[in-house]
Amino acid sequence: MATTERKPLLLDFEKPLAELSNRIEQIRQLAEENGVDVSGEIRKLEARATKLREEIFSTLSPAQRVQVARHPRRPSTLDYIQAITDEWMELHGDRCGTDDPALIAGVARLGGQPVVMLGQQKGRDTKDNIARNFGMAAPGGYRKAMRLMEHANKFRMPILTFIDTPGALATVAAEHQGAGEAIAYNLREMFSLDVPIICTVIGEASSGGALGIGICDRLLMFEHAVYTVISPEGCAAILWKDASKAPQAAVALKITSHDLKNLGIIDQILAEPIGGAHSDPLEAATTLKQALLDNLDELKQLTSPERRQMRYEKFRKIGVFTEIPH
Repeated sequence: MATTERKPLLLDFEKPLAELSNRIEQIRQLAEENGVDVSGEIRKLEARATKLREEIFSTLSPAQRVQVARHPRRPSTLDYIQAITDEWMELHGDRCGTDDPALIAGVARLGGQPVVMLGQQKGRDTKDNIARNFGMAAPGGYRKAMRLMEHANKFRMPILTFIDTPGALATVAAEHQGAGEAIAYNLREMFSLDVPIICTVIGEASSGGALGIGICDRLLMFEHAVYTVISPEGCAAILWKDASKAPQAAVALKITSHDLKNLGIIDQILAEPIGGAHSDPLEAATTLKQALLDNLDELKQLTSPERRQMRYEKFRKIGVFTEIPH
C-alpha cells in the first residue's frame, strides 16, 4: 500500500530553509533524470542548509520561540511518556465524577524504577485539540493530578510532571467547579509531599494552569519552550490595548529558557535538536530521559525533610529583589 509523508508545517522564519531544501531536491531529481553526478554540489548545499538551520535556531527571538513552543507537531506529554518509559498505565478520574482529557496521569517505570507521571495533553489537529480542550485543564484535571500525586507519596514513588498549557480552562463552568481552589490546593499540597518531584516545561507553560502541577524540587525546561505568567498576546492586550504588540511583550516578560535560567527560576535547560524538538522527537526524548534519571539519582540522596526544605526555599527566592538607594 502506498504511503505519503506528512507535509511539513513551516513557521515564517523557516521558509528560507524550505526553499533551500526544495532546491536540493530539484537538483537531485534533475541529476537522476539526466544521469549526471552532482553529489559534490548537493553535499555543499546540504552543509549550507545545516549551517542556516543552526543560525536561525540559535538566534530566535522570544516571539519566535513562542511559535516553536506552540508548534502543532511538537512532542506532547504522551509522546514523551511512550518514548522514555519501560511501562506505562494511564489512570483516570478525579473520584469526584469527572475525568479531564486535558490532563493525563498514570504510573510508569523509568529506568526500571516506578514513578507517577502526569501532564497537560494537547491535540495534533483541531478535532483532537477540541477533545483535549487545547491542553487547558478543568478543575477536575488538577484534582485528578493531586489524587495521583497523593498515591505516589503513599507508595514512595517519585513524581514527574510535564507542563504544556496556555493556561487553565477559563470557562464559567470551570469557575463554578472551583478552578482557583483546585489549583491553590495543589500548590499547597505539593510543597508537603515527601517524594522527589521533577517538573519539565516541554512546550508552552502559562499562568496558574502551569503552576497547578509545577511545584517541584527541580524544574527543567526545553531550550525552545516558554514559561510565563500570561501569554504575550494577553499581556499586550492589557498593557497596550493592542495584541499586535505581542512580540514586544514577549521580550519584556522574560519567558525564554535562558532568561529564566539567568533569573534562577529554572534549574536546567534541555538542549533541543537543531530545528526544534518537533524535528527529531526521539532525540528530544533521549535528552529528557537522561536528564530525569540524573536528577532523580541526585534527589534520592536527600532525605524527605531536606527535599521539602529545598523546595520551600526554591520558591521563596523567586521574585526576590533588592532596591539600591540612589
